[in-house]
Amino acid sequence: MDLELAGKIVFVAGASRGIGAATARLFAQEGADVLVGYHRSRAAAERTAEEVHKASRQAWLVELDVGEPASVASAMKEVTRLVRAIDVAVLCAGTNSISPLLETPVAEWDEVLRVNLNGTFYLLREVVPLLREPGAIVTVSSVAGHTGAAHHAHYAAAKAGVVNLTKSAAKALAPGIRVNCVAPGLTETEMGKQAIGEQDEDYLKRKLLAQRMASPDEIARTIVFLASPAASFIYGATLDVNGGRDLR
Repeated sequence: MDLELAGKIVFVAGASRGIGAATARLFAQEGADVLVGYHRSRAAAERTAEEVHKASRQAWLVELDVGEPASVASAMKEVTRLVRAIDVAVLCAGTNSISPLLETPVAEWDEVLRVNLNGTFYLLREVVPLLREPGAIVTVSSVAGHTGAAHHAHYAAAKAGVVNLTKSAAKALAPGIRVNCVAPGLTETEMGKQAIGEQDEDYLKRKLLAQRMASPDEIARTIVFLASPAASFIYGATLDVNGGRDLR
């Protein structure tokens, strides 16, 4: 299937590693140029940009802290300077920590919501004026946003908020801009491995029909699909890419 992304310009927040990096790479393979959004790890962002260049596409680095409104606004001014306008925005930046619900420090709670939920809102607010119509925004939630999580309740709460923020944005921005969400399950990233902790393969076999964790590319494929004209009649949806979690 031709996803009709050749020549498009895509901004990916959280593109220095994990799902975000895989997403940037796949967009480039589909013919898009990519703005690589990152926070702390410039070296990792540069590696993502190198992967984009290998696909013979342009890449630009954009530094920002998604949880700081001023940083997001400044980054989008830089995006405007670099490319004037974009066709797609992927809001993939996130953070997590492991802490039992009643033992979670307030500062830790605030930080996880600041990045995952507030950051999604700040990005939405700033990227919309940059989007050409028809345009697309894809947010990233988590299976935890549906199921809850005893040892990272802050993350689950934030990701549940992302799902409903996505629906609200879809209603506010239709029909010219489609807003959808991907909710990954356990994925082979630093964050995913932290979430599963000491669980073994038996845990995966009990919980997942796929009996394994996802690769970042498997999540990225769904993100790229939702951003493409191939998904032109999908608005406000959350696609669960979780290996059949809890269906056994």
